[in-house]
Amino acid sequence: MALIYIIEDDESIREIEEFALMNAGHKVLGFQCAKDFYKKIEELIPDLCLIDIMLPDENGNEIVRQLRNHSNTKGLPIIMVTAKTSELDLVKGIEDGADDYIKKPFSVMELISRVKALLRRTMPDKVKKLDLDGLSVNMEKHEVSIDGKTIELTHKEYELLSLFIMNRGIVLTREIIMDEVWGTDYEGETRTIDMHVKTLRRKLGEYGSRIKTIRNVGYRIE
Repeated sequence: MALIYIIEDDESIREIEEFALMNAGHKVLGFQCAKDFYKKIEELIPDLCLIDIMLPDENGNEIVRQLRNHSNTKGLPIIMVTAKTSELDLVKGIEDGADDYIKKPFSVMELISRVKALLRRTMPDKVKKLDLDGLSVNMEKHEVSIDGKTIELTHKEYELLSLFIMNRGIVLTREIIMDEVWGTDYEGETRTIDMHVKTLRRKLGEYGSRIKTIRNVGYRIE
């Protein structure tokens, strides 16, 4: 889906971020310091950056300012990752040019949700097609096919499938699914999700079994 750069000197945190985002279908490159990041971004500009504030060679806020002052990267989507939690620190990050921030410690689901939300705002036209082996979702034509053969889905089934594939390997809670597919103002029972997943599985044939039920939590597509 998207190319994401992570600048984080804590190896354990960086590995968690990389693993989570790759499982969500993104291509990810990680950097321990600003120097390596600057070298790479001269070769290829990513779709989004995750930048830690406390780095060994340069403060993350300064990296953001440098990116915003360069014509090639002034519009680059940026999420700051910070252990600083004071309102002043967070406001400063936004004023320096960050689009969003995540406070440490954070959950994998929060990371995925924040990245997804920012990408949705900044690159809405870049996602043209979603693929899961022989299962394909054409976002432009609003069509779903299996091994080249089109299958008919309802609007909600289509949105469910798209959501699952965009977050492949990630457990989506019923609350997140309800919010993304039905909207925050929808007052229906979460049982509605289960019924739609049941019909979606049937229509997907052998691919239906790849939608796994995570008991008392939600669903994940493998």
